[in-house]
Amino acid sequence: MTTLGDAFRAQADACDSLGSPFMARLCTLLAERLTPDTPLTRRLFDWPGDLTPRGESVPLRLAGALHALVLQGDPLAGAYPPGTVDDASLWAAVSDALSRQAAFIDRFLDSPPQTNEVRRSAALIAVGQWLAARHDLPFTFSELGASAGLNLNWDRFALALGEQRFGPRDAALTLRPYWQGNPPPPARIRVAERAGVDLNPIDARDPDQRLRLLAYLWADQPERLALTEAALAAGPPLPERADAVDWLETRLAPRRENRLHLIWSTVAWQYVPAAGQARGQALIEAAGARATDSAPLAWFRYETDGATPGAGLSLRLWPGDLSLDLGRADFHGRWIDWRAP
Repeated sequence: MTTLGDAFRAQADACDSLGSPFMARLCTLLAERLTPDTPLTRRLFDWPGDLTPRGESVPLRLAGALHALVLQGDPLAGAYPPGTVDDASLWAAVSDALSRQAAFIDRFLDSPPQTNEVRRSAALIAVGQWLAARHDLPFTFSELGASAGLNLNWDRFALALGEQRFGPRDAALTLRPYWQGNPPPPARIRVAERAGVDLNPIDARDPDQRLRLLAYLWADQPERLALTEAALAAGPPLPERADAVDWLETRLAPRRENRLHLIWSTVAWQYVPAAGQARGQALIEAAGARATDSAPLAWFRYETDGATPGAGLSLRLWPGDLSLDLGRADFHGRWIDWRAP
């Protein structure tokens, strides 16, 4: 059984590998020094079930609560980046916040972490360019696990690859991942319709929900915060609240003539139960069998696949049921190894 300390140490390793030394340091301190001596900390130590990111993500819940305080101007901010303090000072500030803000933190812990990583749109721009070069049709977007809907606006973002740039001149933001492989072909992107679904969509117009979204970005990664703020300013569409597969069935029912229907998920499909995945795949394959050159269907997955590094990028395309390995990408979109033909 994973202990709370083990969960914090595992999270520290994950944060370190994802380029956040401050979060790695914070989680290590919590693993070493947190004790069950208050009602709040006893709740953490007595948490039922899987404490790790595979389950309840308790370390990220607590780290998110602390960062939410920082974003609201709590004195804890003095110990957070961009400033630097030693371990003793950081721990003193965290301990003080755990005491002073116990009620706020306790409420924050009730909900699981939820993020909307904008840098994953770099892969969406690339696959969109590839598809648009193949099918000169307007897109219909359907995103599964859309969170706050930020990546439903990927066509309004830009992708910069050295001297090449994809996206509108007045792009809401520009993504610059480390890129391996040939660039995608240039093509005109047109979007006729965009929609997404999530079991618990984030309405970024609500200040509390917006705060939760930003709190799960890591304090020593200001680029992520700036990109997310820019994506929020672009006015993302609010995803529907529904089961992803039930919603997908309604999205696939009509065949949209003279549209390229792109269905995608980014590190979300894995959270659909196995029975739901099987049903969803069957629905997509049945819709694919009905696809035509004037109404093609594409299914793009940016998902954990058991291989390393990062996540796999896979595409199925109808008519013809082509299955393509497009390469791999960092979970946070920092790099892309693009292998599309």
